[in-house]
Amino acid sequence: MASAAEWIEGARLRTLPTAVSPVVAGTAVGWWQGGAPVAVVALCLVVALGLAIGVNFANDYSDGIRGTDDHRVGPQRLVGSGAADPARVRNAAFGCFGVSSAAGLAAVIITGHWWLLAVGAACVLAAWFYTGGRHPYGYLGLGEVFVFVFFGLVATAGTVYLLDGRVAAAGWAAAVAMGLAADGVLVTNNLRDIDSDRAAGKRTLETRLGDRGARLLYAGLVVAVALCGVAVAALSTWWALLCLLGVVPLALAARVILAGARGMPLVATLRSTSTGELVFSIGVLAGTAISLALA
Repeated sequence: MASAAEWIEGARLRTLPTAVSPVVAGTAVGWWQGGAPVAVVALCLVVALGLAIGVNFANDYSDGIRGTDDHRVGPQRLVGSGAADPARVRNAAFGCFGVSSAAGLAAVIITGHWWLLAVGAACVLAAWFYTGGRHPYGYLGLGEVFVFVFFGLVATAGTVYLLDGRVAAAGWAAAVAMGLAADGVLVTNNLRDIDSDRAAGKRTLETRLGDRGARLLYAGLVVAVALCGVAVAALSTWWALLCLLGVVPLALAARVILAGARGMPLVATLRSTSTGELVFSIGVLAGTAISLALA
């Protein structure tokens, strides 16, 4: 049976860096463009964290009641292990979505970009139906699309737009990088669970590609993230090349994955991937700060 500490550790590996990184990268680009109000940045962080934590609870609930987590490898989940009542986990998900929605509404009121409320509603719906509902798209091999769009493009470019009212090319390059890095986290997670997902009928992209294909996909994502880092620097300031420090843990994880690691050893690559994403975003922010300080 999973303990609360085990669940928190597993969620921390997946959630915090993936939620925070796009906002950090978006803040860097918004600052470079000319604006980064602290209050709006804080609200963007609350929105991102609320959605990311809510997704974890929602996935825990939906996968748990379906039996997908009955033979899970790695950190155990609350419902699948019997550690928590499913209704409480579901309510926790809705609570997190509520907090995220409230923060998003506050950000919209401050900035006046009311059309973003529709984007926020789409984020919540996408978060729930990833593994929830009768036909969850996460079970159809579309999880990477959701992660790329909402934890990459929407989270990063949305932050830039809320801060400065526009998104320059550097913002889109950073958004693509964050989406690809977040996909790396999901690929690592699903690669670890590929056998149990197949047995449960969960048709993730990794079960469709097969073991080798999923490993090659991860390596390709790392290369693409590095190229995006160069693009961000070329479109903003060359100091932003500091973001490439984040590629180091990604490359180390790729080496382990390509070597054929299975089961629990992949948990370490999950940690390296999420760390790499966070370091990448901090590198963009640090580079922006140096550039503006020297201007």
